[in-house]
Amino acid sequence: MEIPAINLKAIVLVHWLLTVWGCMAWLPPSFSWGNFTVLAIGVWAIAQRDSIDAVLMFLMGMAVTILTDIIHFGIYYPLNDFALDRGRDAFRFSAGMAILNLLLKPVSCFFVYQMYRERGGDYNVNFGFPSVSRNRDAYQSIDQQDESTSSANPFNQAQDSKPARTY
Repeated sequence: MEIPAINLKAIVLVHWLLTVWGCMAWLPPSFSWGNFTVLAIGVWAIAQRDSIDAVLMFLMGMAVTILTDIIHFGIYYPLNDFALDRGRDAFRFSAGMAILNLLLKPVSCFFVYQMYRERGGDYNVNFGFPSVSRNRDAYQSIDQQDESTSSANPFNQAQDSKPARTY
């Protein structure tokens, strides 16, 4: 079964609209800042079509905002109806859109991950930390001189049969 291709622009637009509607009545500014920052990274991923880093950062940001949205809902959702008397309809609409936004994020993460794979990303995510390797078989010792070293090639570079390209 083939996975349908969803446009990154559509994902960013839907989440932007749901975030705007979700921020109307009751969520704190930290909810807005977190979600709109991730959507800005999504715009970056749209602008640079071949960037693996932009899509990966958008994917990681979406995954983090899933957790932060759950925390926001748990802390700020009112427990009594007294807080809802003035703007009951606006609160219900805003809460519904924020919850719908949260429910769509795992699906969006799946499609963004597919885009990450299409752009050349691989399964193992490398965060850029250097690793230590004990295998030294591939290294050549500098203590010993090879007898095959000639004066025409002092740095023991391999001779290519193809001419060097000049730009």
